[in-house]
Order: sequence, then structure tokens, then C-alpha cells
Amino acid sequence: MNNVDRRTEKRKTGDIGENIACDFLKKRGFEVVERNYLRKWGEIDIVARKANVIRFVEVKSVTWAIHGKTQAKVSNETYRPEDNMHPWKLKRLARTMQTYMLHKKLDCDFQLDLITVKMDMTTHKARVEMIENIVI
Repeated sequence: MNNVDRRTEKRKTGDIGENIACDFLKKRGFEVVERNYLRKWGEIDIVARKANVIRFVEVKSVTWAIHGKTQAKVSNETYRPEDNMHPWKLKRLARTMQTYMLHKKLDCDFQLDLITVKMDMTTHKARVEMIENIVI
């Protein structure tokens, strides 16, 4: 059997970032309920729970090169992964979140959070930031 990894580099980076994000959440007392909840109209990277609130977490990951004390993205020094939260992305997320709540028959508070993961692949270090309760 041939176990060739056919994921794109972007997908590999995204998977590593999601694993780091899950560890980040667990260390802060969250329960990771589900990963990669997929519907035709959208995907939720992580569904987590804390204090009876469902947290839908979008993860944005990029690889960085760290030079001394400064960090710069290899291809563009001004890029911020959170800039990829476009209005159409928020609309798709809102619909997928509503679907999840109905599908699981949940009647509790929920919110959308964003985790950015900036990884240096040479040092195997990452910087994780969380933006909570994004208004849709």
C-alpha cells in the first residue's frame, strides 16, 4: 500500500496550525468537541466548549521566518492571517454555525472566535493569538 501524502503545502500548514490551536484551547480549559465540521456551504475548523458556551473557532495559519528578535512572513512582511476573514467568509461561517446548532439540537450561547498561528518551520516555534467573540 502506498501512503503518499497528497495534501498541498497550504493544507499541511493548516493542519499543523489546527493541531497547535487545539493544544492552545485545551491548555486554557476548553473542551474540543469536534474538528473540521464540513457542509457544502462551509467548514468550521474547531468546535469547542467552555462554561456551557459553544465556541466556533476559525484557524488561520501562516509560516514565518524569525530573524533575531523580529518576525517577517517569508513572502510578505505586512501580511496578517486575520485579514482573510472577509465578509463572504463570515457569512458562510454564520450559516454553518446555525446548521451545527440545529443539527446537534443545541440550545445554548455560542460565539465565533479566531485563532491565528504564526509558525517558524525552522525553529518549530509558533505564536498563537486568539480574537474572541467576533461579530458576524
